[in-house]
Amino acid sequence: MAGETGGIKNDGDRGTGDVIQAIQIVIGGLLQGAVFAVLALGFSLVYRVTGVINLSQGAFCVLGALLMYTFQVSWGLPVAVAMLCAVLSTLAFGLVIGYTTFVPAVSRLPVSSILVMTGGLLTLIQGVLLIGWSSQPYALPPISGEAPVQMLGIRVPTQGFWIVGTAALIILGLWYLLARTGIGLALRACAENRMAARLMGIDVPLMTLFAFALAAVIAGLGGIAVAPITSLEFDTGGFFTNFGFISVAIGGLGAFAGSVVGGFLLGVSEQLAAGYVSSLFANGLALALLLAVLLWRPNGLFSAAPARRQDVRDEQRIHRPIVRIEGWGGVAFAILASAFVLVLPMVLPPGGILNSLVITGILFIAVLGLDVLMGFAGQVSLGHAGFMAIGGYAAAVLATTYHWPPLAGIGAGMLLALLCALGLSLVTARLRGHFLALATLAFGLVVDSLTVGLTNLTGGPSGLVGIPSFSVAGYSFGTATRMYYLVAVLIIVLVAMLQGAMRSGFGRALQAVRTDETAAAALGVDVARYKLAALCIASMLAALSGSLYAFDFHFLSPDMVGTTRSFEMIAMLVAGGEGTLIGPLLGVALVTLVPTLFQPFALYKTFAEGLVLVLCFLWLPEGMFGAAAVWFGRLIRRRGAVR
Repeated sequence: MAGETGGIKNDGDRGTGDVIQAIQIVIGGLLQGAVFAVLALGFSLVYRVTGVINLSQGAFCVLGALLMYTFQVSWGLPVAVAMLCAVLSTLAFGLVIGYTTFVPAVSRLPVSSILVMTGGLLTLIQGVLLIGWSSQPYALPPISGEAPVQMLGIRVPTQGFWIVGTAALIILGLWYLLARTGIGLALRACAENRMAARLMGIDVPLMTLFAFALAAVIAGLGGIAVAPITSLEFDTGGFFTNFGFISVAIGGLGAFAGSVVGGFLLGVSEQLAAGYVSSLFANGLALALLLAVLLWRPNGLFSAAPARRQDVRDEQRIHRPIVRIEGWGGVAFAILASAFVLVLPMVLPPGGILNSLVITGILFIAVLGLDVLMGFAGQVSLGHAGFMAIGGYAAAVLATTYHWPPLAGIGAGMLLALLCALGLSLVTARLRGHFLALATLAFGLVVDSLTVGLTNLTGGPSGLVGIPSFSVAGYSFGTATRMYYLVAVLIIVLVAMLQGAMRSGFGRALQAVRTDETAAAALGVDVARYKLAALCIASMLAALSGSLYAFDFHFLSPDMVGTTRSFEMIAMLVAGGEGTLIGPLLGVALVTLVPTLFQPFALYKTFAEGLVLVLCFLWLPEGMFGAAAVWFGRLIRRRGAVR
């Protein structure tokens, strides 16, 4: 009996311990969810007023925390004074960024372009943080000390009360602002109908700026609250943006209550997955929840706010133009460009710049596919590097672990990427705009999670080493010169094939889908089939690029083909010129070669990428190649007129 009694007691202790552990995990999820909820409120605020998702939201979270660190730790100011200074500085920064970039974009760009431009703002702000605070992690001292509060065996960090209190204060303050003040009435009028609000005498650009800056302050307060229990780096804003965006999508775009619930639901789900499955797969399981929600209820679990009424001016904001060099001028340019590419290695020293040119060409193959998807079909993809990861890891694992020929590994990687694209299309078939972008972002993040979590297969965060050089029938492309010519020939063939395809009925159908899906369907275009075709082409080219990337580096890690790479490729595409095929090569070269050629400026690479993306959207809509093509066309026409 004694033994049995002891056994029962142990089971009871174990059961009690399991309950306490579960409660502890849920508390951690609620604290994390509170931060996600705060970020989601900022997303909802900007969306309600402008109809735009602001991807730079997470960067302001980190900015507020780092400013607080500077004022409190570096300058030694009292906590209350340091917090006030941090909030006011975040507000000032948000006003400057909003006035110079976001407000002009809302008045002249389509929603999809503004979405991508705010991704550029995220990168730009992260570049500012890198320059100002370097790449080291920062953590604030707890406001109320480090000793946790213990209740019935459950430990709650004292900072947790500050996090929940901050979230509650923001929720109540935002409710009061919108429901009880004149400014709130003006914001709601802008959310309902911007044109009608303008006719009523409301300064719509001012309200847009106010919403953007207020969202920045909300994010900054969230960052200040969470910084004492986590470490923040300059690029942590990407994490906060992703999960704030996901929270508001789960709850419902524009639904403030739904945003709060979505944030808490995501936080608890992720912590439960980390506690009971694996922390390596926590993000992936949470994102799988998002994909399920998008498939079941694309508008979110809760009813969103009343839909914004579209006025005529909203429809007049057209997509970025597609620019080409037509006629014999295009043929002559193609011949000269091909000759230049083939002759270039003969005048360059081996190594150094030649290796960088190889990387430029490999990345261009992936961006070429992205141009088909975004530039011609008009489908925003925020997780395109996920296909690079699929192709790269598949080819590398098969060649390294199973000793497949590299060419067979590349083929298998492209096939796997194609199958994943078909699977993704099942989720995205009914999605447009923000929801489509969110689904592709979630896909990229799921792939990121798998590359980190499958340590036995991919090497985990440390990466996969020992990848052989690419070879065909015993002929190795192990030197920079050989690899350069392989990539150059591939590019020439791919560009020629896609040029022909984009000038055919297939290309014209893609452009019709890009311009107006409803009108294209009315004209008999099978919109779903053409969107799927563009996604398949883009996925296979990205997989090819990822495979060559792995064979050239002899190493592949999640950071090399992660979500940051996706935003980087979008910057390359926009800077070079969407819908031009060859133009993105200029964007890839700009982003890849300039830091290599000018090492002292490498610190400014992240800032420059974001700045280039934002400036191109606002002031160079055709991109570098498109602008040059427009200038060349005008010159030819002017000479013809003179004759």
